[in-house]
Amino acid sequence: MLLCGGCVSGAMHLTVVCEVKRLCGAMWLLWVLGMFSWSSLAATPSHTTAPPAQKRQQYSFGRSFLGLDKCNACIGTSSCKKFFKEEIRFERWLSPRLQLPPTFKKSYPGNYTDDSESWRPVIISRLLSHHKHEVSDKRICSSATQRHPCSIEGVLRKTERFQSLAHSSLLTPPMVQGLSSPLLRCPSQRLLDRIVRRYAEVTDAGSVQMKHFAERDKLRLLYTLSVNQQPIMLQIFPGAEGWPFPKYYGSCGRLMVSASTKPIKEFYGSSLETRADIAFQLLQITQSLRTNSLHFFLYYTTVSGSMFGTFEDGRLFVTDASTIGVIDKQEGIPADDKQKPDLTDVFSCLSLSCRRPPPCWTVRESQSLNLICRDILPQLLMPARDEAVEKAIGRQLQVCGDGMLPDNRIIDAANALMSLLKPMRPCNQHFNYRYPECRYSQEF
Repeated sequence: MLLCGGCVSGAMHLTVVCEVKRLCGAMWLLWVLGMFSWSSLAATPSHTTAPPAQKRQQYSFGRSFLGLDKCNACIGTSSCKKFFKEEIRFERWLSPRLQLPPTFKKSYPGNYTDDSESWRPVIISRLLSHHKHEVSDKRICSSATQRHPCSIEGVLRKTERFQSLAHSSLLTPPMVQGLSSPLLRCPSQRLLDRIVRRYAEVTDAGSVQMKHFAERDKLRLLYTLSVNQQPIMLQIFPGAEGWPFPKYYGSCGRLMVSASTKPIKEFYGSSLETRADIAFQLLQITQSLRTNSLHFFLYYTTVSGSMFGTFEDGRLFVTDASTIGVIDKQEGIPADDKQKPDLTDVFSCLSLSCRRPPPCWTVRESQSLNLICRDILPQLLMPARDEAVEKAIGRQLQVCGDGMLPDNRIIDAANALMSLLKPMRPCNQHFNYRYPECRYSQEF
């Protein structure tokens, strides 16, 4: 009545108007009551409703962490998009307390994906430790009598070595002469052509002509070869073609990404069967690096337990290829190699070691077998937990590890050791790389 007073004595159409107003007033009252009740419930704490998800912290790598601020004195940028899209993650990113890893480490465990669902373990590593990179950069500045920091790229671009490369469509032996990398101790043109064809940091790879290389690509390649050959080795001798090296996934700035493995030194206390399998694989891949269908002789200049690792299926890889030398048996060693003086410049010591590996003409055919028989296999195979087996293995190791013996004696001892180890290898699902084939093939 408060809303429609005076309407009762009016005409019929006024009665209709009053009814509409009454309904509108009732609806308005219900809406006010509803809003009051909702706000009261929202203010009341609920013990059954889950708290809102914590907003994910956004990370900014910073150009200095990745080393992008030093490009083009870096490895490359082929994996930068994956880093920024978080398709390459550091291991701790998968934990509740997310944070970037410390910069002082040389390598970090990580995870890699192509579809955002299935992840595979990887190693994210630097060519040198962050501190050593800083020392190397200071040497570049001082070579041009400039204070650090300076334009690293600017100094390197002005060098005679880079200018020679920048104006050439081929990578030739004189352009890499004097670098400390064992890969380039006495390179053939065939090996250098392979490096250019397989270089994964440029588009349209596959040609020995460097016409598809921009100047920045040439500088990145030369810088990588000067500091650490590891990324190049994984590219030119890929595991997909049967070479015993882990997969190279790409790089961003001064960080590279490759497949993760477990170092063999972690197996020194394992069962004899497991150690025998690793030792057999180690001898086998060493032999394959010495003799292969491409006629490249890959040899170790030094070895350690962290240089080799096993994949999750038990397969063995050479995880650190930074100290492996390459001799082209097809083209042979140049006749003037002994008389040719080393060309040294700022690129020659970027790895912080100005020491040159021994000339390739001094490398023995048995060098790699001798090193692993002397420095790795005794720790891996001893004790054998069986006196007769231990004596048999010990005899072959003594011969194989004696560098004073001729090559054929060392190689024969390595072959005999493989024959001893072959029947000791287990055939079960823990060694997926050869199971179940080992149950049906005499090869195993």
